[in-house]
Amino acid sequence: MANTYSQIHIHVIFAVKYREALIQPTWKDELYKYMTGIVQSNGHKLLSVNGVADHVHILIGLRPTQGLSELVQQIKRSSSKWINDNKKVRGRFAWQEGFGAFSCNMEGLDYIIRYIENQEAHHQRKSFKEEYIQILNECGVEFDERYLFNQL
Repeated sequence: MANTYSQIHIHVIFAVKYREALIQPTWKDELYKYMTGIVQSNGHKLLSVNGVADHVHILIGLRPTQGLSELVQQIKRSSSKWINDNKKVRGRFAWQEGFGAFSCNMEGLDYIIRYIENQEAHHQRKSFKEEYIQILNECGVEFDERYLFNQL
């Protein structure tokens, strides 16, 4: 779109279905490269991606040419297909329904990037559930904890 200028940065978080610890260190970098390719092929900029065995954080420079929900759905659908086609897990891999998305200002990007890059160390002290609830609270997002996570 000619004469369209934007600066939209979104921190996206989504979990493995039932928060199962299925993402393995032996192939997570391949997964993140695959996700990067999806973001870039849709014309967006991936600034950072990392996670731990049960969830992923992605910082995206979003172009106004595509809706966020559509992009995240494509990332989740394509990456779960990649995981299943390459037999990275026993059984069937799936992402949990839904996602978290939080806007970031330019001044906070370095902090968010460091936060995403340090996920392994961060989760030695805090569970995903604790982290996610803290982020929701810090961002002022109202939620009902009964519906936050799919349960086994």
